Amino acid sequence: MKKKLAIVLAVALLALSIAACGQSAAPAAAPAEAAPAAEAAAPAAESVKLTVGASSTPHAELLELVKPALAEQGIELDIVIYDDYVLPNTALQDGELDANYFQHTPYLNSFNESNGTDLVSAGLIHYEPFGIYSKSVAALADLADGATILVPDDESNQTRALLLLAQEDLVVLPEGASVENGVSVLDIVDAKGFNIQAAQADAIPSLLANADEGTIAVINYNYALGAGFKTSDALAIEDASGDAAQTYANIIAVRRGDETRAEILALVAALQDGAVDAYNEQTGAGIVPIA
Repeated sequence: MKKKLAIVLAVALLALSIAACGQSAAPAAAPAEAAPAAEAAAPAAESVKLTVGASSTPHAELLELVKPALAEQGIELDIVIYDDYVLPNTALQDGELDANYFQHTPYLNSFNESNGTDLVSAGLIHYEPFGIYSKSVAALADLADGATILVPDDESNQTRALLLLAQEDLVVLPEGASVENGVSVLDIVDAKGFNIQAAQADAIPSLLANADEGTIAVINYNYALGAGFKTSDALAIEDASGDAAQTYANIIAVRRGDETRAEILALVAALQDGAVDAYNEQTGAGIVPIA
């Protein structure tokens, strides 16, 4: 009996062994499929830096207004402030700037001719009425005989100043005197007893502040604004009903060939798109948009 039981157990064990061998081993659990790697975030497009030279008022302030709009287009605007009319053009010609914003076309043309540069306008932005200012004279009719009249010494702005003085019958200029022909203090036919003195444009506000009582000055409006004057303070301003606004419109200047650069076109468009009106609303400056 014991022998039979042993045989039965052996057969059972053999059957189990055969069954076990006939089954394929269950594969080890496959490692969880790695989640698809998150696509690397597309790198943000690198911003393009645009370096623009400007007079502090109103040009740099206008540029500040359009910084956010340009940033949305991937343009980082770097503003470099200058206090004169020469350095921003030499810096532009030398490649230190991508553009500048402080001058009108007659001044740019005169600078190119005198310095052998090849700078051009990329667009007209605004017009600044040229005015006569004083700290002590309330009206031009009160101007005393022999009073000093300060005017800019650079060619284009001196022409403009003298044309304004002639408009107000304070000097007599040669027949045919015009922006195109140019005129200087040496060309004055009759100064009507006034002492006409030429000085660097940026220095005129401080010269006026320290001048004798009764002195008046013809001041570029950006320097007038910087000195606290507005058009409402002017004893006279040039007649803007003619070609003055177009002739003396302040421009974005660039090296020839850069006027079609995408960043330059974006800068001009941003300034022409309501920036001047917004600036006037904030400051009451009274400058005139061209576009």
